[in-house]
Amino acid sequence: MADVQKTRRVHEAITAAAEKRLLVGLARRMPAWMNSDHLTALGFIGQLAAGLSYALARGNRNALLAAIVCLVLNWLGDSLDGNLARVRQRQRPKYGFYVDHMVDSFGAVAMMLGLAVSGYMHPWIAIGLLIGFLLLSIQSYLATYTLGEFHLSFWKFGPTELRLLLIAGNLALFFHGPMALHGRFRLFDIGGAIGLVGMTIMVIFFTAQNTHRLYKQEPLPPL
Repeated sequence: MADVQKTRRVHEAITAAAEKRLLVGLARRMPAWMNSDHLTALGFIGQLAAGLSYALARGNRNALLAAIVCLVLNWLGDSLDGNLARVRQRQRPKYGFYVDHMVDSFGAVAMMLGLAVSGYMHPWIAIGLLIGFLLLSIQSYLATYTLGEFHLSFWKFGPTELRLLLIAGNLALFFHGPMALHGRFRLFDIGGAIGLVGMTIMVIFFTAQNTHRLYKQEPLPPL
């Protein structure tokens, strides 16, 4: 089984190259007193606050702008913690991997619950997105353990792209109010449904692909 320290990180998202340069530059400018744990906590608080902001947006559309700020804080903490550790050569691969992804899971629950009660997304779509996210995460973690590859993105799409889409949606809803296609389907319902279909396809595809790879690596022994 794979050693976390030797795991190959695969990040091929659209924004990956530019984001990497930005994050390394920010990491080199971080004050000495700040460490990766501080940034992980910042990202977690940002995601919890984003969920709360979506919940509050049901009664006050200004909370959509607050959610944008929270998503930026979540990106900063979640994306910069590992880069700071690598720049300073103070990595704790097993601890960082475990804590970072448990925090992501709890944060995703909070944000999807916020969207579910926001009035901008049907609760069942929000629940479906949460299930899809958790299944895709489980697939990714198992691939890390068995194949030694940790995918931070799938088909050019990663967490940063998701945050950018949410920010764009928030701005559209703030400036134009609740929007519906043919008076029935809300903007976030359409986007959420597309996202759910995409995640379902990804889970099925990568599960089948990795199962095939592992089957070839470990053929049945002769009788």
